[in-house]
Amino acid sequence: MAKDVKPTRKNLMAIEDRIELSERGHDTLEKKRDGLIMEFMDILDQAQDVRSNLESNYEDAQKKINMARAMEGDVAVRGAAAALKEHPEITTESRNIMGVVVPQIESSKVQKDLGDRGYGVLGTSARIDEAAEAYEELLESIILAAEVETAMKKMLTEIETTKRRVNALEFKLLPELYENKDFIDQKLEEQEREEIFRMKKIKDKKEESEKEAAEADAETAEAVTAD
Repeated sequence: MAKDVKPTRKNLMAIEDRIELSERGHDTLEKKRDGLIMEFMDILDQAQDVRSNLESNYEDAQKKINMARAMEGDVAVRGAAAALKEHPEITTESRNIMGVVVPQIESSKVQKDLGDRGYGVLGTSARIDEAAEAYEELLESIILAAEVETAMKKMLTEIETTKRRVNALEFKLLPELYENKDFIDQKLEEQEREEIFRMKKIKDKKEESEKEAAEADAETAEAVTAD
């Protein structure tokens, strides 16, 4: 690539400007990458807790729904589930983490009081109430897990993108720019040495001509004096 660059002062200044800009960009991207990794590790810790809670809530909900079915029968359980009138509501917003837009999920009407579940209190048992409460907690865990998992994936994607940009600058663009700069520096030094050598030759030639002319003038003067 260096051979395609014309070794001129103008090109050298342009390459030096690009090197300075690329180095600043490289430093900025490195800081962003490191910051993103730190944020990702925090989210990862949170995700591990969320997953653990989700698994625990799922197992608890399964146990309680199975107990309700065994004690009250599928018809009673399905009837209680069908009586629900106020369904959970989900709203999504977004927040910015070091330039990465991640979702923020808000939920309402998920966990309800006993009287808000739609089925008659006298017509059901505590087993159904416990199962309903367990599934409400499970749904809350699922919503939180969806928020954290999505944020984690977006952060990971941005980290990979930033790493590729850092590597492109560090291992491709900057080495090429330094190679071009060294090439131009070398060529300009060669041109400068050639110019100095050429000027020295011209000076020596001029001095030799002046010397020869002076000698000729001196011989002429001696001849005139002798006559």
